[in-house]
Amino acid sequence: MATSLDISHRKTEAAPETAAARKNLLGLTRDELGAALALIGLPKNQIRMRTTQLWNAIYTRGQSDFAEMTTLSKELREKLAGHFVVARPEIVTEQKSVDGTRKWLLRLASDRPGLPGPEVETVYIPEEGRGTLCISSQVGCTLTCTFCHTGTQKLVRNLTAGEIVGQLMVARDALGEWPNSGRNADDRLVTNIVMMGMGEPLYNFENVRDALDIVSDGEGLSLSKRRITLSTSGVVPMIERAGAEIGSMLAISLHAVNDETRDKLVPLNKKYPMAELLEACRNYPGLSNARRITFEYVMLKGVNDSLADAKELVRLLKGIPAKINLIPFNPWPGSPYECSDWAQIEKFADVVNRAGYASPVRTPRGRDIMAACGQLKSETVKARASERFKKADAQPSA
Repeated sequence: MATSLDISHRKTEAAPETAAARKNLLGLTRDELGAALALIGLPKNQIRMRTTQLWNAIYTRGQSDFAEMTTLSKELREKLAGHFVVARPEIVTEQKSVDGTRKWLLRLASDRPGLPGPEVETVYIPEEGRGTLCISSQVGCTLTCTFCHTGTQKLVRNLTAGEIVGQLMVARDALGEWPNSGRNADDRLVTNIVMMGMGEPLYNFENVRDALDIVSDGEGLSLSKRRITLSTSGVVPMIERAGAEIGSMLAISLHAVNDETRDKLVPLNKKYPMAELLEACRNYPGLSNARRITFEYVMLKGVNDSLADAKELVRLLKGIPAKINLIPFNPWPGSPYECSDWAQIEKFADVVNRAGYASPVRTPRGRDIMAACGQLKSETVKARASERFKKADAQPSA
């Protein structure tokens, strides 16, 4: 008979979990994935190999069912299924625009049993020779930019790394981009990612960093960091760290040429005024003519679209390797602004172009399904969370 001392020194492993408690492997770093395998009793000398096999199954082949992962033994697959899941966000609705843009409303894991999880929106924009996926980093936003529909929705929570990566997985599922679809690996539909969806990415730094590391991993999803753009409204203290630890392309939501106007459009400017923001841009790690910063500038009639504004924009950005995206304002219900007249946008662009800056005018995409820049918002988030909690609590227990 074993003594209590014998038992205490035995190597233990986690018992199989209930379905609700199983850990989601999506979004774990390689080290975290290895640690999870160690907890269920895999021998140390197998951890590295099994981690590589799982990584390949999840991110190269897009598999979410352990039974399909036939590079692993049947015994191991059954064991993994007892402890883990590979779960994407749930598609609530999918909308398709007349211009080919697709928008998914995605439900995330619930933070409270018995209630549906929060929701975010993800948008796919097909263009000639490329396809861009606009990914969210938060449910809602804290920044209250007055021209942005997302800014009217209060922050609910940050997304996990798995929920950020999961948006790309959902898109690749829907577009048939995995190897078993028969599509040529070089004929990608999602060629670029922009962290320009709901939320401020630099206020969810660690999860965004870990997610983009997975997205850019050459043995998995394998999107070059030159094809990943992180957009920030100007969280100045985090910009240098983003360049050092994430290393993606950078976009700045500028939208004004002086602090007075930007304070109204982007209230974060009151905390980090334009002089500090532009200095952080000049010091962005890796900045060069080959790695330019994109400055986003939404065109608002009578607010920021004069030719004097255009000339001041050129002066402000002098010496910064930059591209300037001029974005016609996309209206949303209750928005207080109008889009600049097209003739005025062209005159503005001409001033910027003649100064030597590439300044494409972004063609509005997906306006008919509220998928254009600045229009994203969780459609079903209408009732206050406290009201929903009261309704759930009022339900009789089983």
